[in-house]
Amino acid sequence: MLAPSRRSVLLGTAGLLALTACGSEDTPSATKAATVLGMSAIPDQDPELLNRLYPVLAKRFASDTGLDVEYKPVTDYTAVVRAFEVGDIYLAWMGGLTGVQARARVPGATAIAQRDIDADFHSLFIATKKSGLQPFEDEAGLTSLTGHTLTFGSETSTSGRLMPQYFMAQGGLDPAALKGSPGFSGSHDATIEAVASGSFEVGAVNEQVWNTAKEAGEVDLSNVVVLWQTPGYADYHWLVRPDVDKVFGEGTTQQITDLLLGLDAATPDDQAILELFGAESFIPTEDSNYDQIEAVAKEQGLLA
Repeated sequence: MLAPSRRSVLLGTAGLLALTACGSEDTPSATKAATVLGMSAIPDQDPELLNRLYPVLAKRFASDTGLDVEYKPVTDYTAVVRAFEVGDIYLAWMGGLTGVQARARVPGATAIAQRDIDADFHSLFIATKKSGLQPFEDEAGLTSLTGHTLTFGSETSTSGRLMPQYFMAQGGLDPAALKGSPGFSGSHDATIEAVASGSFEVGAVNEQVWNTAKEAGEVDLSNVVVLWQTPGYADYHWLVRPDVDKVFGEGTTQQITDLLLGLDAATPDDQAILELFGAESFIPTEDSNYDQIEAVAKEQGLLA
């Protein structure tokens, strides 16, 4: 997986995108009504990092579309899904699991774009060297975590909980065999710090965040070892509500999609956004790419 030259912002923070929509032809006047189209994202990393990205992206949306943009962060993954469900936001940067959850609550919602790295995403199992654990080559090696403490990221993180837990089951490791119940750090950064500090012996973390943490050098990782990289799976993506065109005008969904897919790393302003996302480009995606995530979520009781 490609690592960005500076800290990327995945999977994510939250925000609101305000758009100005024309009044309905059925109304007496043809005056324009100010309407807010919310944009949000999962807060999967340090809020300080996330706050470097979304105001920039909001400004770009405003500049390219002529729409008024407002950015408002949220504190957890479930808040983003709920905001999408009730219509407080219309566009969201989701992880694989949160995207599946949101689509289940909003029939017709559509995945429109993902980063070039998201079609084949990976998690890592990392450990403090004091644990005595050694790297292994396949999921069967996960049984070596028996008797050790482990932390996931957010409870609804795809790369920090859902897929690591799936591979644990595939490898024959029952969470009950761990020392104590698994922890939930809340974010990938926090998982890395928890393992580096020795608060937990093992952590499941987003590979991209691990790579950027190593490059940034802000956390001492000299006592941390990568045990295993999981097989790939589809993860982060942009999700749009089905009523966007009805509320904001025909073609709005396509305009947003074209903007994302048109970001060009050869252009300085575009490159800055892509770098913060840890990507070289955005590419098209579709709902069926997340069928595996949906199936695993149902198995784990994370999707009704």
